[in-house]
Formats: sequence, structure tokens, C-alpha cells
Amino acid sequence: MTDHKNSDNAFRSLFETNMGMKRGERVLVFSDTIRPDETISESDRDRRLRLNTTARAAAEFAARVYGYGGFVDFPATAASGVEPPQELWQATFGDAIIAALQTEGLLAKLLAKAASPDDIARAGELVLAQRGDVVPVIIALANNSTSHTRYRALACAAGCRFASLPHFDPDMFHTSMTVDWSALATRTASLVATVNKAEWIRVTTPNGTDMTICKQGRHAEGDDGLLTAPGSFGNLPAGEAYLAPLEGKSHGVMVIEWGPTRKLDEPLRLIVENGVAVGIEGNDSHRAKLEARFAENANCRNIAELGIGTNDKASRPDNVLEAEKILGTIHIALGDNTGFGGTVSAPFHEDYVFYQPTLTAIMADGSEQVIISGGVLKL
Repeated sequence: MTDHKNSDNAFRSLFETNMGMKRGERVLVFSDTIRPDETISESDRDRRLRLNTTARAAAEFAARVYGYGGFVDFPATAASGVEPPQELWQATFGDAIIAALQTEGLLAKLLAKAASPDDIARAGELVLAQRGDVVPVIIALANNSTSHTRYRALACAAGCRFASLPHFDPDMFHTSMTVDWSALATRTASLVATVNKAEWIRVTTPNGTDMTICKQGRHAEGDDGLLTAPGSFGNLPAGEAYLAPLEGKSHGVMVIEWGPTRKLDEPLRLIVENGVAVGIEGNDSHRAKLEARFAENANCRNIAELGIGTNDKASRPDNVLEAEKILGTIHIALGDNTGFGGTVSAPFHEDYVFYQPTLTAIMADGSEQVIISGGVLKL
């Protein structure tokens, strides 16, 4: 993103096409920095430094073109799904809302993801009472995702348009972000309508993945990158149909070959029973990271999401943000699903992408429809 003209064109498309931003609107761009205790590859270090630089440049572009561009960065959280620090809450919601949350003892609970449903409802009331203070457009260019946080949910409840770009590589502005957004929206909507006819979904892949996923009572949604309506939320680059499976029902085997930013040295087999991962087989170092999450909080074992990629300009498997959008792939997430129709809260949400899947929708009457065959969308 060193070319000024190309950068400006990319930022203009982001703010105007994806976010529907108008001059005079406030926008907040935030990013995170590499913590001293993190162990990461040189290539990932390079990407994250470029990500932070790009986030600053996006805020500067917004200030120059639209009249307001706020920027906040902070040391990276421990994982995706962990609440961001109070500094970001302050910049997003304003002093009055934060003071009200603190007065009622809610902010600390929210930051720790320890708030009860009643606490969350009350927090929502306090935010809505002064919703005019909430920044209307947020671009989350942090490496770790804030999608599955109370912070994001409360901001969107107040009408904020929120774009989440975790693990983003600025090069994506010239690949998966150049998709025909209108065609993508049509394809995604058609897929969502078909998935919503199903009660169960079976996914198999050549590597041995064989999962039966319960959709009963749950509604699939589409992430099409057009975040122009108040309260809109989605990933960029976009392109998926997704749902929160009914807790306690899904079962099977997940064979994970790719982590968030690398191909595993050896595949891991996750055994799933009653909607949770009950065992891991395999020797890749990612196993220890998962087992540590599971030990910290049993809710991290939850089968949180099934997603289906719809972006025909997405191609790279080494970055989960883009990989999960690749047309004809599916992804399954572990951990938190409260932000999109589920009931399990956890300080963790991580997606795993599966290639060349066959996805079969099973209807209430037992009839079946193959939606993807060997990685080819059949709609």
C-alpha cells in the first residue's frame, strides 16, 4: 500500500462502497501492536507491521476526505474473541456512556466477559440512551478479531456500521477486495436461502473430515461486504453464508490442515460429540495451543459456526480471513457464538477452513440437497 494513488482508491472503495460513508460522518479505525511476549514468524511480523501502518493511513485518509478519522491502537489481546481494552471502548462510546457503565458496575464485567444476560441487557439500555455518542463507522484493522465481543455487539446495537478485518493483509485490497460486490451479494443471498431450508447439514472432505451439524431452530445469514445500513456488521474481505449450529447436537470428525496463518506440519483430528470437541489427535504444535484454550474455559470447545465461502476473488489458504471466503470452501469455528444467534460465551473464536468439501443439506422430511460437491457450488 505504498502507492499513494492506489491506497486512496482502495480506501475510497472501502469507505464508500462497503461502508456507505458520507462526508462529515465520524469514523474510528483501530489496530493492535505485537506484544513483546508473542512468538511469531518473520512473515507474520511483516504483515502485522504493514497492517498497523495501513490502519493509520486509513484513518488519515478518512480525516482528509470526510472530515473525521479517529485512530486507536493497543497491544494485541490474548486471542480473537477477547474484549478489547477500555481505551477502545472509550473512543467508541464516549465518556458519558463509559461513566454510566462504570457507575453501575457493568464495564468491568463486560471487559472480563463475565456479564450476565441481565447485565448485558442493562448495558444495552445505557448505550442506547446516548446512542448519538457512539461512533457511526468502525474499521477494525486489528490482527485479533473483535467480532465475537460485547464491545462489537453493543456498538452495532447502537447503529454503528462495523467492518471487521482480523488477520488482514493489505495486499487483499488488490485481490479479494476487488470482487464484484453486487454479484457476491446475489450469490450469497441465494446460498443463505437454500441453507435455511435445512435442519441438518453434513460436511465431508477428502482429508477425512466428516461432520453432521445441527441447524434446527437456527437461521443462516449472509456476509456480503455491503455494510451500509445502521447496525451492519461483517468481515472484509467478505463472502460467506454462516450460522451458529444448535448447541449440544453436532458430531463427527474435523481434520484440520490449516491454522489461521499457516499449513500445519501434521493434520490434527478433532473428535466432536454432543456439540463440543472432546479430543484431539496429532502432533502439530497447534494442538498445545488448542488444549490450553480448552483447559482455560470449557466453552472454547463449542462448535460455534458453520460457514460457506462465496468470494470468487479470494484464493489464499494461509490467511484465515480470506481463506474462509474462498468460493466452495467451508469453515467450522470453535468457541463463542453469541454474536450471531448462539448461546455460548467464550473468550475465544477461531475458524478452520476445509477444502474440496461436499456439503449436503438434510431437510425436515429427510430429503437431501447437495449444495457443494467436491468444492464446487451447485446453486
